[in-house]
Order: sequence, then C-alpha cells, then structure tokens
Amino acid sequence: MKRTKHPFVWVGGALSGVVTALILLGFVWTPYSTTMMDAAAKRQPPSAAHWLGTDQFGRDLFSRILEGAGTSLLIALCVVLIGSVFGILIGSFCGYYGGIPDLILTRICDSITAFPAILLALVIISVVGGGTYNIILALGVLFIPSFARVVRGEFARCRHLNYVKSAKLMGVGDLRLMFLHILPNTLPVLLPAVSIGLNNAMLSEASMSFLGIGIQPPQASLGSMLSESQTYLNSAPWYALSVGGTIVLMMLGFSLLAEGLQQTDWRR
Repeated sequence: MKRTKHPFVWVGGALSGVVTALILLGFVWTPYSTTMMDAAAKRQPPSAAHWLGTDQFGRDLFSRILEGAGTSLLIALCVVLIGSVFGILIGSFCGYYGGIPDLILTRICDSITAFPAILLALVIISVVGGGTYNIILALGVLFIPSFARVVRGEFARCRHLNYVKSAKLMGVGDLRLMFLHILPNTLPVLLPAVSIGLNNAMLSEASMSFLGIGIQPPQASLGSMLSESQTYLNSAPWYALSVGGTIVLMMLGFSLLAEGLQQTDWRR
C-alpha cells in the first residue's frame, strides 16, 4: 500500500524549513551586530535600514531575533537529543524485558510526568542557576520520561509480533533484535514525539527567559526580548509583534509537522 502523507506534513515542513533556513543564516550573517547599541536609533519603526525596527537600545531587532531564534533552536535540539537517546535506551529495555525493572522505571517516569515540566525546570534552574548549559541539562532530564513512555509502549507491543518471535528462533541476539529490528518500527510514533519535543523545548526555554531565569543578557533570547517589549507596547508595538510573531511561527511549524506525522499512513 502506498504511503500517504498528511497535508500538514508539507505545510509544517515548509514553514519549519523556512524558519530554520533563516536561523542558519543568522549563524553566519546578520545585518548588524546583535550587541551594537545606537542611542540615535532607539525604538525606530521598521524601515529599509532596520527591517523589523530597533529596540530600546537602538539594536537591530531582525539581527537579534535571528540570534535569539538560533539559541532557542540549538537548545531545543540538544534537549531533544538528550531526552530521546536516554528515553530510547530506558524505554526499549523496559518494554522488551518487562518485569520488576519495567515497573520501577515506569513508576519513576510517571512521577516525573505528573508535574508540569516547565515548573520542574524552573525549580531546577532556580537552584543550579541560569545559563545555556544548565537549561539544556534541566530540560533534557525532564524530557527523558516522555520519550521513554513512547518507546516502551511500542517495544511492549512489538515483542509479541511474529517477526520478533521468528528472529528469536533464528538465534538473533537481544540487542540486535531490539535496535535493528524493533526500533525502526517505532519511527511512526517516535518522529511525531521528536517534533513535539522540539516545540515544547523551545517554548520552555522562551518561558524561562521570559521570567528572567533563562538565557541572560547580552545574549539574545526570544523570551527575554518578549518580556522587555511589554514596556514599549504603546511606543514601539513592532517590538512585541516581531518577537511574538517569530515565536508563533516557530511553534506553528513544528506543531503542524507533528500533527501531520501523527496522521500519516505509514503502511506500505
């Protein structure tokens, strides 16, 4: 049977691709320095010189949004990498072997996921301090249970299927069976989990920076920029609109991509 992709895959993929391309551009080129202040250009509206206007220090908003979006995406990728790698390892062994270890680890994951991840992240960051590495570590640990639960459920289902039983009868080892035979069959549920994880990680980082315990100045962050823009909603509305619009587009792209992947018919 021909694999049918949901339209949201194309829409979300295109939107995420455009945003990601701009972010990658920001790593190698920005129109202005993201830390350069210009007292004569404070809170200027969008123009040919400054495409999205300037902030309260005269810094170019387009350049700072590129840097802030790049920071958010880089943190999200690292968080999802940590969460998915350890989540896959934990979930695969629990789902494949079951028993007491599965029960214990499942209860631990349930206990962690019973609390809002952003609230736990705020507690951890407030204790260990802000900064890029602490944010990645805190969010990465908190994202492990979500990936572990997804993988565990698929491994528990697949271990009873005929192809797994046949492979065992042929003498295939457990590790080879788990990671070369069963794991690829978890991709239909793992790929949407990765897209959702990227979305949630970027939103969590922006939320912490918005509250002032995430990325610290002078490094640009969409969350901290959105927080600063509230003071100038009347005098410089383009500040909040451009930063908020960027966050919405990033969230929308990955959300549509995740929804499309979930609705895709993966059968051949």
